[in-house]
Amino acid sequence: MLAGFKEFISRGNAVELAVGVVIGAAFGAIVTSIQNNLISPLVGWIFGQPNLTDLWAIGPYSWQRSTPEHPISPIKVGAMLNAVLQFLITAAAVYFLIVLPLNALARRRARGQEPEPAAPAEDVAVLREIRDLLAARAPGGPADGTTTTPGPRE
Repeated sequence: MLAGFKEFISRGNAVELAVGVVIGAAFGAIVTSIQNNLISPLVGWIFGQPNLTDLWAIGPYSWQRSTPEHPISPIKVGAMLNAVLQFLITAAAVYFLIVLPLNALARRRARGQEPEPAAPAEDVAVLREIRDLLAARAPGGPADGTTTTPGPRE
């Protein structure tokens, strides 16, 4: 049982995934800090609010009464905008810092190599084999030794 676990852990994919998750969590903390401490206060300052989270809220309305048993919370659109901005910052950073450099590296590696010709599909290979077998069994085929089709100069 431990040997199987050791084999699983020693494979590159599991280790790379673990490293990616740890780095992603740390990067998420950085993006959260940038969003909460830089972008959100800046946007809030532009709109006259303390931060982006408090920028726009819908409700509670005057006809609604909040009680301890049934508290009424406003719909915080600003908090949703905050989360969307955080996602966009993370996606842009991953794209520009990871995806683009890896694609460029893959293109550089591929320049020196000729692409291998694609093998015929399995169904095409089976059809060719059937064709060859039928041609060998047919009268005048390669197995018969005689040809019924005249050559180009006959």
